[in-house]
Amino acid sequence: MESNHQWPTWEVFTQKKQGAPHEHAGSVHAPDGEIALLNARDVYSRRQEGVNIWVVPSDAIIASSPEDAGAFFDPANDKMYRSPNFFKTADGLKQI
Repeated sequence: MESNHQWPTWEVFTQKKQGAPHEHAGSVHAPDGEIALLNARDVYSRRQEGVNIWVVPSDAIIASSPEDAGAFFDPANDKMYRSPNFFKTADGLKQI
């Protein structure tokens, strides 16, 4: 009987240019964070597509449940001031 010994999964986030947000690029398998970072660099920035990489253990990510979507998100609907559309931005502002 063969056992499946696979390294932990790490989620990869890349930043395309300085000041831009990090975006999820995919995932890699690695025994630790340093190797995950090297693997992510090799897979997701071979052609200098980014300026920064984050790696996060997949089991460290906590997400809301689709079944709880209504109860989880509804309370914010009555607080318009939390919406970025509520505030005015200066003319010519490219990115916050």
